[in-house]
Amino acid sequence: MEIRDAGERDYAGVLALNEAEVPHVSSLTLEELLELVPQFFYFRVAWVDEVCAGFMAALCPGQKYPSLNYRWFCEQYPSFVYIDRIVVSPQFKGMGIGRALYADVERAARSVAPILTCEVNLQPPNPASIQFHQKIGFAEVGQLDRDDGKRVSLMVKAVGSQIQPS
Repeated sequence: MEIRDAGERDYAGVLALNEAEVPHVSSLTLEELLELVPQFFYFRVAWVDEVCAGFMAALCPGQKYPSLNYRWFCEQYPSFVYIDRIVVSPQFKGMGIGRALYADVERAARSVAPILTCEVNLQPPNPASIQFHQKIGFAEVGQLDRDDGKRVSLMVKAVGSQIQPS
């Protein structure tokens, strides 16, 4: 497995993986991705045997990203790295790709923020993701009902200094 910065050559694979995981992640067009890329603090892909096996994208505070979940964290914490989305191809699940991407983003986050943040769907249910995030050290700090009918668990993991709510 190779984890590297995502580039234009990866976008088709990233979009295909992303769309295969809707509704667990929001749908994403190429135009939307191109608008987000400059806002990302972290955007990396995992390749296995010349196949895009997974990716992760994350942002820091201060971006114009309109996500309700991201805005919630902006209102609660002055400094964080928000994991906007992570997707691992079903054919590569269970091979440690998700854990490797989380370890990689955690190393990157330590230099800029005390916490990693993310959300996981409660409705529609995603119990495997909740369990995974709890196992790697995330804890729920809130829940949010969204206009699209989703309910999410808002989660935080300390990666550096103490968590400081704003």
